[in-house]
This record gives sequence, structure tokens and C-alpha cells, in this order.
Amino acid sequence: MMVGGELVLAALVILLALLLTLVLSHFLPLLLNPKVPKGSFGWPLLGETLRFLRPHASNTLGSFLEDHCSRYGRVFKSHLFCTPTIVSCDQELNHFILQNEERLFQCSYPRPIHGILGKSSMLVVLGEDHKRLRNLALALVTSTKLKPSYLGDIEKIALHIVGSWHGNSKDKGKVNVIAFCEEARKFAFSVIVKQVLGLSPEEPVTAMILEDFLAFMKGLISFPLYIPGTPYAKAVQARERISRTVKGIIEERRNAGSSKKADFLDVLLSSNELSDEEKVSFVLDSLLGGYETTSLLISMVVYFLGKSAQDLELVKREHEDIRSTKGKEEFLCSEDYKKMEYTQHVINEALRCGNIVKFVHRKALKDVRYKEYLIPSGWKVLPVFSAVHLNPSLHGNAQQFQPCRWEGASQGTSKKFTPFGGGPRLCPGSELAKVEAAFFLHHLVLNFRWRIDGNDIPMAYPYVEFQRGLPIEIEPLCSES
Repeated sequence: MMVGGELVLAALVILLALLLTLVLSHFLPLLLNPKVPKGSFGWPLLGETLRFLRPHASNTLGSFLEDHCSRYGRVFKSHLFCTPTIVSCDQELNHFILQNEERLFQCSYPRPIHGILGKSSMLVVLGEDHKRLRNLALALVTSTKLKPSYLGDIEKIALHIVGSWHGNSKDKGKVNVIAFCEEARKFAFSVIVKQVLGLSPEEPVTAMILEDFLAFMKGLISFPLYIPGTPYAKAVQARERISRTVKGIIEERRNAGSSKKADFLDVLLSSNELSDEEKVSFVLDSLLGGYETTSLLISMVVYFLGKSAQDLELVKREHEDIRSTKGKEEFLCSEDYKKMEYTQHVINEALRCGNIVKFVHRKALKDVRYKEYLIPSGWKVLPVFSAVHLNPSLHGNAQQFQPCRWEGASQGTSKKFTPFGGGPRLCPGSELAKVEAAFFLHHLVLNFRWRIDGNDIPMAYPYVEFQRGLPIEIEPLCSES
């Protein structure tokens, strides 16, 4: 009996010690750093993470940020993702953080993300490795952007997707309901697979990659628990399968010798700077960037235009004017894209209101003093882009979709508009996403009128998605493009 009692007592002492360690590790940073911004830490270990990640409409701040900004100001401390955190909803501090990458701050995504993306992913690598990969990405984007073959591929795929909506009947006035998010994903994936790997949508390997990629995407935004059958485990396995498929394509391309497809992969194969593993990761990064962000952007544009008849009419007139200068079968060109000025206003406003990327993860490399704030070394730092995009002092009627606000404004990234991030980690493919959205919209507005079916809205989880897949009622305007 004495031995049993001693074991129980020992277990209780150990449990109390663990609890004390947990509490101290949670609150000790507060005692050691009394000059950090005001805020709260919440519960030990979890902190305020669950409240921060609570779903909300992506064109709103959500209850967590609204509550904390009203109580503590636009810069506050919290305990998120198991670490002390400074949350910035301030445009000046956000800009300061992004511009001081690798000097004062460093990319710091949660460790489970690395398990899915891989250690060579441009999204997680640091320092010179990131600079090298990003320079290659910029070179590829520059060589691809606005070249006739790229624009032609976009338009062919857009025509294929839009044409499939007519169904068996092309009678004017026939209404059909489609899940638009799914259609936008088909379009974006077909474009990026063609540009990166030279694959057409009808090839069997394309369907195989898409199936694995969908599992990969689901796990990327799931609870990071590696147990067989969980979305996270399936995502890690899907990445391995995609890697094997891409490696097989690389070997086939090498064996083909002189056979060139003028795609990203040809450029990658000609580079001696990257290992094969880095080349595979680069392909995955390209698929990820060209698929999710682009398809969400197109869905956002359709969602907001579906609720604004006036803006839709202005967009339609712009594209009718462009089409009137071209032959019936003539494709769009780079000069046509430059004429899509109001379309660009709509795209920018959809990005501002929709907030596809709500925030990014950074870490302070040293103690940083910014104005009256102290950001302690080692603390996580979250620049929240949506809080700047929806700030009424920076954007009048911030909750309203008003593309006209962009007339005469700079179309580039600024302190108050960072939909694709900023600094050395600014998304290299941001302009390609806009081109694809504009070309797809061209054929959509000239062929169909549409109406949002129900009350689906973009929700931040914090990743953004339409809960019902954005069902829309579409009605053909004419029998052909």
C-alpha cells in the first residue's frame, strides 16, 4: 500500500510540475518584457489561437480583431500558434515588417506546414535559398507574362470552360446552375499545369495530378495530426505521389533530349543551380500559387460583380469595346489586356474586399523597437493585411465594393494595399493571376448573365472559401463566343 501511495504522490508531483512549467512558460514572457504592446495571452499553450481562427466573413475583421483593436489598439500582444505574438493591424508597422525581411524579421510558418510543403519549398526556405528560388520564379514569370502562346493558352482554356456551360442546349434564355468555385479551379489548374508541365487538361496524368493536388490542398489547411486517414496524413502522402509523378515527367523530358515545350519545366531543366528535389518543390509551389490564389480571385470577382449590376455593366461595356475591334476568331493580345482598365479596378477591389491572404507569419530575429512598441526577439509577428484593407480611415466606405476608388490610383502594391504580401516575399506570380482573371472575365461577361444562387459568402477560416462553392444561375446571352 505504501508503494502504491508513493507512486500516486509522485505522479501528482510530476503533474503539478508540468502544469507549473506550462503556466510559467506561458506568462513568463509577459514578466520579462513589460514594454510590449497591451493585450492578453489567454489560456496556457492554446492562448487565444482558437478565437483568432474563428471563421468569419472575409470582408470583415472578425470578432477577435474587432474586440482586440477596440480594447488595445491596432498593435497588440497575444499568444497564438503556441507562442507569444505581436499582432499588427497598422499599415506602417506591416510595411516595416515586410521590408525588413531577413534583417529584423524572418518567415516563420508553423512547423507542420513544412511537413506538407517540403523543406525546399520557396514558401518556407530562408535567406539565400529563398532569394535564389525567388529570382528564378521572377525570371520565369517575366519570360512567360504576356507572351502570345501563354495568352493563347489562357483563352483556349477559358473558352473550353465557358463553352461547357451551354450544355446540350444553346437556346438563349435557358438557365443553368453551376458551382462556380469548382469551375474556377478547373480553369486555374488547367492553365498552371499547361504552363509549368506542358500538360493539356485531357491527358490522364493531368487528372492524376489534380486528384492528388486536391488531397494536398485539404491537408494544407487541416489540423496537423499525422495519423493514417487524417487529411494531414493524406496530404503528406499526396505530396509524395505528386513528387514521384513530377520526377517521372522530368526523366521523360530529359530522355526526350531535343523535344522542347517552352514551359517552366524546360527552364528548370536547363538550370544547374537547383537540385532535382528543389525543382520538384518549385513545381509544387508553382501549382499551389497558380491554382488556389487565382481561382479564388476569379470567384471573388464573380461574387462581387454578381451583387453590383452597375459595375458589371461597366465591365461588360469595356469588354464589348475590346471585342468590337477584333475578328470573330481572333484571340486577345497584350494590348487588349492593357485596355482593361475598369476590369483592373474590379480585380483590385475584389482583392481588397475579399482578403484572400489575411495575414502572414513572421518572427523577430532580435529585439525591435518601432515607435513606442517593443517587439521581443523570438516572438511571432503577424502583419494582418485584411485589417489595413478594411480600415475606414484608409479606404472610405471600406465595407463597400467600389471599384471606382481605384480610378487614378496606383495599381501597384502600397502600404495600404498588400493582397499579395510585400517586400522580398511579394508573390512573383501576382500579375499572372490578374491576367488570367481578366481574360476569363472577358468571355464570361460576353457570353452569360448570372445571379448568385442563395446567400453564399466568402468565409475566412483563416484561409478563404465559399461554403457552398458559390452556386450561380447562368443564362446564355448568345450561342457562341
